[in-house]
Amino acid sequence: MENIGIVILAAGKGTRMRSELPKVLHALKGKPMIEYTIEAASQLNPRKLILVVGYKKDDVIQATSKFHNLEYAIQTEQLGTGHAVKATQPLLKDFEGNILILLGDVPLISLETLTNLLRFHADKKAACTVLTAVLDVPFNYGRIVRYHDGSIRKIVEEKDATDDEKLIKEINSGIMVFDGRYLFDVLDQIKNNNAKGEYYLTDAIEILVNKGYKVCAFTATHSREVLGVNTPEQLMELESLLD
Repeated sequence: MENIGIVILAAGKGTRMRSELPKVLHALKGKPMIEYTIEAASQLNPRKLILVVGYKKDDVIQATSKFHNLEYAIQTEQLGTGHAVKATQPLLKDFEGNILILLGDVPLISLETLTNLLRFHADKKAACTVLTAVLDVPFNYGRIVRYHDGSIRKIVEEKDATDDEKLIKEINSGIMVFDGRYLFDVLDQIKNNNAKGEYYLTDAIEILVNKGYKVCAFTATHSREVLGVNTPEQLMELESLLD
């Protein structure tokens, strides 16, 4: 596969986990959940593999130090996913290729799905491709808003969605791949005028669409692969899926 850089977002505290432990270090079947994402990413043989750390960064760095191919970017303030990816710019300034964004709290993502996502993105020659899934209960996930022809218009977060948009069952997994030529220019244009006052990576989609760039969606075959962990209950649910 062509040059790939991978960024894994792992800077958040995870307030709803009701613990001082960084969210990505909570154990899933006996090992920190972040290890599952790093292992899947490593199998793609990326040219660059970067973990974005923030909350209790030293603990996360120490817990992942056995992965010798990892580089670390520090998000000094937790101001959203767009802000987190921007922290990697010094490490990726000379990188040419596609940049895959993964999440440290989405541990069930498989190598097969990531490989298929990257192939689809390359075949479509897209500026960005979003990994989506269809959930019966899409609560708390960003929704995929499409034009009538099926192309992506934007991603809207739950807190900012209208009542109609909340009825959409196709959700953003948070996993996406960008043509590296466009990523950081777009990140510079993201605003934080939303309910949480954060810089959402998802806003990059609407910016690219408005500029006329091609944005695609690739739907995961198995929706369980994109389930995230925000609460102890969700962690237990993922544990049961691995039994």
